[in-house]
Amino acid sequence: MEIMFKLFGFVGNKISKVIKSSNNDGPPDLDELVNDLKSKVNNVFKLKPKGSNNGSGSQPPSNGAGDSGIVKPLPIIIVIFLLWLATGFYIVDQGSRGVVLTFGENTGVTQPGPRWHIPYPIETVEIVNQEQVRTIEVGYRSLGEGATQQLKESLMLTGDENIIDLQFAVQYNLKSVEDFLFNNRSVEGSVRGAAETAIREVVGKSEMDFVLYEGREEIAFKTKSLMQSILDLYKTGINITSVTMQNAQPPQQVQAAFDDAVKAKQDLERQKNEGQAYANDIVPKARGTASRLTAEANGYKISIENEALGNASRFEQILAEYIRAPEVTKKRLFLETQEQIMSTVSKIIIDQKSSNSLLYLPLDKIIQNSNKNNDEELDLNKASNQRNPDVSASDVINSLTDRSRGALRARERDIR
Repeated sequence: MEIMFKLFGFVGNKISKVIKSSNNDGPPDLDELVNDLKSKVNNVFKLKPKGSNNGSGSQPPSNGAGDSGIVKPLPIIIVIFLLWLATGFYIVDQGSRGVVLTFGENTGVTQPGPRWHIPYPIETVEIVNQEQVRTIEVGYRSLGEGATQQLKESLMLTGDENIIDLQFAVQYNLKSVEDFLFNNRSVEGSVRGAAETAIREVVGKSEMDFVLYEGREEIAFKTKSLMQSILDLYKTGINITSVTMQNAQPPQQVQAAFDDAVKAKQDLERQKNEGQAYANDIVPKARGTASRLTAEANGYKISIENEALGNASRFEQILAEYIRAPEVTKKRLFLETQEQIMSTVSKIIIDQKSSNSLLYLPLDKIIQNSNKNNDEELDLNKASNQRNPDVSASDVINSLTDRSRGALRARERDIR
């Protein structure tokens, strides 16, 4: 660096002198400028020009040395060495790790931040992004807006011997950069191979309907766990973060038949649901009717039992009375029986003693008519009482009594 400063200073001085001379005496002498520059360079590198003899033109003896001067290489070597050391500085970004290799052997891992290592070829650094999430697609490949299907990867056999077309994506990051660098020949191939192995094992133990419909989340979880165990067994340094099921369907060749089977199953489920709904409507009603009939039967049973107990108790009481007074008891029973019979039949009185004509007197009809007339009179009296609130209840009763007496006297005259 000192040499370069001296050269720049010399060139600047010469240019200023040339400019001054051109202003005073005329155009500058280019030969003089070149010679001065050459001599200055020789002085900087401690070189003596050829043919110089301390101003006399003869060359002095040089104690066996050659005609050319000697260049001191120490400053240049120091500059080059410093530049070589400066190449050892590097920066590790956040989320990354630096793996230091000494003659190709792993000697350590550096954390994020500015770091330094012995420059190449003694040490080298491999910077690996540890937290970056990488994605592997199995069964398909995304190409811009569309995707191409990989049947060799997507077709697999289920536990009930059906073939399905399954596509999924695997996301992973790193948990050990050393294992990732030194134990993997092809990272993508390792992850894809572990994914295919795990998914085929899980699907091979499951039925087709479970994989296609309700079991997708469980299939993804089991596949992730099995993949992680496989990768840990080979010490790949890879951490599986998620397994996402993209598509699961039967092969294209049997898609129509599968759709028909799905429709038939849906119809079956619909009919089952309708039958269950009908049962839910009828069964409670039938249970309610059964409960009502049971309650009625129990009530009837209790009433019959109570009636039988009452009859038995009455018979025992009558028996006790009969033992004490048989004739009186017989007559009372006869009269009670006649009362029961006569209260339920029509009563007719026929009298032929007084004349030859037949007198027909239906007592039940007469009693009914008299009761009806009495009811009508009571209604009329109530209405009149509402119109005339001054009329007392005793007056109404007296009038009704008089009318009933008159009706009885008229009947007695008719009978006579």
